[in-house]
Amino acid sequence: MEKGDLSSIIRRDREEHKIKHFEGTFLEYLDILKENPEIPMLAHQRMFKVITEPGVEVIKTDENPRLRRIYGNDSIKKYKFFEDDFFGIDKTIMKIVRYFHSAAMAGEEARQVLYLVGPVGAGKSSLMEALKKALEMSSSIYALKGCPMREEPLHLIPKHLRKQFEDILNVRIEGDLCPVCRYRLKNEFGGEYEKFPVESIGFSIRSRKGIGVVPPVDPNNQDTSVLIGSVDISKIDMYAEDDPRVLSLNGAFNVGNRGIVEFIEVFKNETEYLHTMITATQEKSIPSPGKGSMIYFDGIILAHSNEAEWNKFKSDHTNEAILDRIVKVEVPYCLELNEEIKIYEKILKKSKFSAHIAPHTIEIASMFAILSRISPSNKVDPITKLKIYNGEEIVEKGMTRKIDIFELMEEAQREGMTGISTRFIMKALDTTLSESEHDCINPISVMESLVKAVKELAIGEEDKEKYLRFIQDSIRKEYNKILEKEITKAFIHGYREQAESLFNNYLDHAESFVNKTKIKDRNTGEELEPDEKFLRSIEEQIGITDTAAKGFRADVTAYMFYILRSGGKLDFDSYEPLKEAIEKKLTASVRELSRVITLAKVRDREQGEKYDAMVEEMKKNGYCDHCCNVVLKYAANNLWKD
Repeated sequence: MEKGDLSSIIRRDREEHKIKHFEGTFLEYLDILKENPEIPMLAHQRMFKVITEPGVEVIKTDENPRLRRIYGNDSIKKYKFFEDDFFGIDKTIMKIVRYFHSAAMAGEEARQVLYLVGPVGAGKSSLMEALKKALEMSSSIYALKGCPMREEPLHLIPKHLRKQFEDILNVRIEGDLCPVCRYRLKNEFGGEYEKFPVESIGFSIRSRKGIGVVPPVDPNNQDTSVLIGSVDISKIDMYAEDDPRVLSLNGAFNVGNRGIVEFIEVFKNETEYLHTMITATQEKSIPSPGKGSMIYFDGIILAHSNEAEWNKFKSDHTNEAILDRIVKVEVPYCLELNEEIKIYEKILKKSKFSAHIAPHTIEIASMFAILSRISPSNKVDPITKLKIYNGEEIVEKGMTRKIDIFELMEEAQREGMTGISTRFIMKALDTTLSESEHDCINPISVMESLVKAVKELAIGEEDKEKYLRFIQDSIRKEYNKILEKEITKAFIHGYREQAESLFNNYLDHAESFVNKTKIKDRNTGEELEPDEKFLRSIEEQIGITDTAAKGFRADVTAYMFYILRSGGKLDFDSYEPLKEAIEKKLTASVRELSRVITLAKVRDREQGEKYDAMVEEMKKNGYCDHCCNVVLKYAANNLWKD
């Protein structure tokens, strides 16, 4: 881009800013209101509008089998506002938006603090940042020029005229003038409020315009001026103590009026310091510094902390007044593998790392994160539970009954509130990337980095041993299965065609068995009995016993008819347990050949050609020369040993 282009961008932006900026009298502002009565909306209404304006997608789970397995019959709302930055916390986001919706309708939530609680690195601060940035990007508001509270100009209207103005303008007027503007109205404008200047003004985190932030304050130095401003002692000699001109209204509640006041690690502060919240929520007013009257406040109060701080605070019964004004929303860690992977992919995209990442590398790291967060269950092993939480179709070994995800969730109410954080996994990935000699990382190197990182963790030995078992046993075994399938797929010529053929044959024979009919041979037209030996050769791959086989075949047949009735496409991916059985069947049939090809030090010409073809297929699926060589050597040493 040339310099001329850059200067034109600057000029155009400046011109647009001038056009958008309004400065005029209160009377001129009223003319604008007649055209658009939505302008004086309250803070919660504005935030709800900002969140929902980009679009809301309502997903009906009955139309998505995977989501139905995760959420049951609940409808899921996905907000475009959050979709690029937050993954795996749809229910949390729905609760947050529900809070703003209710508050926008002037429900009780409009007078409550939105409080997010959760473990470190779960996304509490990121959610807060998203809301603050949303305000920054939103359209300007109209405010009284020079007002330290950036207040709504309609506050100028005397109480006895408000009903008439409300009817004519179709607006609702709430709130009163701050002491500074009240003084100016009387002394500068002689009470002629129609002449009071009004301007449009935006929101800014850096400039503290409409967004106030309260960090934890040292208990020995908790000064309420951080919240409500102070008396300017340099002006005490010039004006009386109760003169509004001595007030310096620059506290978090003052600058956050009509926008947001955020309390970081809120309960690290002494309770007395938080008392301003009580009037700011229920009475919608805050104390004035010194001896001034209460000041009207219209803002969103956001707060967050970890669970330990919350438990400590709520255990003290003297904090009931504040607790009664809090809407608590839990922000747990993500427990859905597919969504956890998206988190690291997003972060890596923003980094400057350019190394090649082998297939399943981020998946393996994500598996460890989720295994550390889910609670043990007597019903299933941890890896199976992880897959169920990911919406995968799982059948218990030797049985046809599907495991109910809601039973598992019921067992563990606090699941997702403990475990390994996203930051820990990212540091392990960063370490693997920075130590990579070949500008490429793979699941094996990531597992090694995770083992080292866990050994250095400052946690109890029992937890450390559990985490190491996850990596060195559960995850390694799962990766071995994934890799075996991948090499098999690359090795078998026409893998998909063979899989589809087995799938169709199984369906034909299973349907014939269930309906007690004969099957017609596609080549000879001869009517034959269903081949139970063939059916068993598939079923036994996933541990279906002789006694459970009949029920499994009925389940498969019923499921397929359901897909056809729903207008779905029937292929070998349709039913997860059958897909797994077919893949295992194919794997078993080529295991010996795969072993020979990956282990043979000296290959004959035919073996060499097959090996090269397999490597080329793997490279098509995302491997580079280096990681392909690494995983094949790993496979040679770890797979097919029996």
